[in-house]
Amino acid sequence: MTKFAWKNYRKYAWGFNELKPLSRSEHSASVFGSGKLGATIVDALDTLYIMGLKKEYEEGRNWVENFFDLKVSTADISVFETNIRFIGGLLATYALTEDKMYIQKAINVANILLPAFETPTGIPHALVNPLSGQSHNWGWANGGFSILSEFGSLQLELGYLSQLTQNFIYSNKIARIREVVLSIRTEDGLFPNYLHPRSGKWGPKHVSVGALGDSFYEYLLKSWLRSGKNDAVYKEMYDAALAAIKKYLLRYSRQSHLAYFIELKGKREVHKMDHLACFIVGLLALEAFNENDVKRRSDTIKLAEEIANTCHESYIRTATGIGPESFRFTDEVEVMAIKDSEKYYILRPEAIEGWFYLWRVTGKDKYREWCWMAAKNIEKYCRTAGGYSGIKNVYNSDVVHDDVQQSFLFAETFKYLYLTFSNDSIMPLNKWVFNTEAHAFPIVSQTEF
Repeated sequence: MTKFAWKNYRKYAWGFNELKPLSRSEHSASVFGSGKLGATIVDALDTLYIMGLKKEYEEGRNWVENFFDLKVSTADISVFETNIRFIGGLLATYALTEDKMYIQKAINVANILLPAFETPTGIPHALVNPLSGQSHNWGWANGGFSILSEFGSLQLELGYLSQLTQNFIYSNKIARIREVVLSIRTEDGLFPNYLHPRSGKWGPKHVSVGALGDSFYEYLLKSWLRSGKNDAVYKEMYDAALAAIKKYLLRYSRQSHLAYFIELKGKREVHKMDHLACFIVGLLALEAFNENDVKRRSDTIKLAEEIANTCHESYIRTATGIGPESFRFTDEVEVMAIKDSEKYYILRPEAIEGWFYLWRVTGKDKYREWCWMAAKNIEKYCRTAGGYSGIKNVYNSDVVHDDVQQSFLFAETFKYLYLTFSNDSIMPLNKWVFNTEAHAFPIVSQTEF
């Protein structure tokens, strides 16, 4: 699968951000600005290396060394996406290869992002222009707010970069973000999805473990783990946040008693769960893997398995055996997308990611089987003559493709599938922490911290 997807990207869109497999041409999402930034190449490098695809890896490495430069983009780039995909991909590949070229490239990227942090609070803007350094927030983000999952998912990458370079300008930026967030804790312990970078105040109460919130929670636990479990503040923040999520957001469906997390919009409960929110299965499994208290470990695994089953149900209740972008729970339906705008699948990894972690942590064969089923259905419905494409309606087996081969197909979906069927000694969970784009950083030993 990986070789086929790479071959077509190499043939039809080399150097561009992504491939349009039906059109057999290049694609660039707005989060990447403009120009040939090679998002697919940088996102794929560590996966190619882990899989032992030497020829493909060398092709990618040579392109990065000779052509990778964010300043070819004249349009604004997403600070969050640039951080998790580009800095994440470059540093993870350095961690595997010890090729110092990647560190210098990561420094170049990080320095382009720094102006976004020049706000009254230090909470960064979402977008920055690589040439002018001017930054601002998304127009749709409730009038100038920064987004929890975006400013809360920078510390793994920037912290590792400071460790490698001994230049603490990067880690100081994330330390400031943590200070701000800690200073404005809410009464119920939940974190709203919006924070204003000027006032340092939370926006409207929209709480979610799916889009806009997800990776903030992920990085609390993973930052503690990457510190060799030395940075206790992150663990305390994680424990408090998860306790609030379980208390206020966890529900069970009426029909089949399926566990799921609601979203809160003010006092209104939205009984919808995003495919993105399936990431929490892996997060809970990783928490349990690192939990010494037997009762807590068992309770955490139980919840992880319950949510994993819900995500699996979202897959098996479709015509394609692939889960939708989001699914709802009402008196009439459970774990089904209702709106057409929720029925698509864009090659996302989160369900597979969760099952991978549960396979590693519990050793139960069913999680491997669920991953295999998903892989077979992706192969059946998403593969086209020119690469892999998302599909517009998972409930219709006569599929209509969206004509985009996402870069995270390489970084995440293929990587998690490969690791599910590899020996556990490859990228072991006690030695590596995966960022939210599945780029792996080494866990710091206690003497290094």
